[in-house]
Amino acid sequence: MTRRDLPLRAMRDDEQAAVIALWERCGLTRPWNDPQRDIAFARASENADVLVGEIDGALAAAVMVGHDGHRGAAYYVAIAPEHQSAGWGRALMRAAEAWCRSRGVWKMNLLVRDDNAAAIAFYERLGYAPGATTQLGKVIDPLDAAG
Repeated sequence: MTRRDLPLRAMRDDEQAAVIALWERCGLTRPWNDPQRDIAFARASENADVLVGEIDGALAAAVMVGHDGHRGAAYYVAIAPEHQSAGWGRALMRAAEAWCRSRGVWKMNLLVRDDNAAAIAFYERLGYAPGATTQLGKVIDPLDAAG
């Protein structure tokens, strides 16, 4: 397997704990977002999934990907820390883009926290650029009041 190709597959039920542990190791989880709930929601939809990849035989890559019928999005983009800076993140995003493209979706959107300069620089190297938009949010589920 080359760094250009990272075979991804849909996450299996028995891999949820490993995926969440990977997201935690990569600093992607937040107290106000329940990753178990996020995974269940994505996997229950025809328009989303959690994709995982193995590097050297171990689960070391994961991305939640989905679309709204018009735009695709990637969330929880994670490469195990010991494999970062080796080209796998680029391969993971390429695979997420291919997942969307295979469903007729031609544009990807990303949300990156303003203070995450390393992630912003990574995505800019992949051709992503800040848009002339403002992200707005509203919690509409009282069970997720801080989200």
